[in-house]
Amino acid sequence: MDDKQQTGSDDRTTQDFPLGGGVDIVGSDDVADDVQIESYNDDVDGGGEMTPRDHIKLLREKLRESNALKQEYLDGWQRLKADCVNYKKREEEGKGEFLKFAREGIITDLLPVLESFHMAFSNKEAWGKVDPSWRTGVEYIHTQLLQVLAGHGLTQVDPIGAVFDPNEHTSIGTVPTDDSSLDHKVAEVAQLGYRLSGKLIRSPRVKIYTQG
Repeated sequence: MDDKQQTGSDDRTTQDFPLGGGVDIVGSDDVADDVQIESYNDDVDGGGEMTPRDHIKLLREKLRESNALKQEYLDGWQRLKADCVNYKKREEEGKGEFLKFAREGIITDLLPVLESFHMAFSNKEAWGKVDPSWRTGVEYIHTQLLQVLAGHGLTQVDPIGAVFDPNEHTSIGTVPTDDSSLDHKVAEVAQLGYRLSGKLIRSPRVKIYTQG
């Protein structure tokens, strides 16, 4: 009885037990002697191996490509930025031209009002007979109007005594003279001229001296 138990115990001791569902334990002798180091073949077509030098060369090529792409994006961004700046500049210039045109139209419409003041003041005899207090008030209004318009770039052109310039003046008649120094000079200004920011928007109507 004792011998059987001992024999059974010995049998169980020498029996091979499977590990993890029938997979035998591998001994240390089955481990490969040489372990292959990771090869640089990830970027090689066909699975060929690369040396470290080849791998560095490939990385440098990729770096150059990345730098070229970065420069392309940078150039595109700079062009876009320049286009945006130019667009804003054109918008500001267009807005300025529009405001200038609108201002010129309004001021041109006011020129007949200024001309009415000028005609009233030119008749000194009749203007001198006007009630002094009323005359002072009208002259003050005229001065205020001129100051406001001058603030927007309007200036009067009164060429009395200047040499007649057909590009700047409109002749409506002549005044004979024996003085050669007055020949072709402005003798009278029938209607004042006006400039807006240096641009002549109405030429003065004048009479010029002519030597007889």
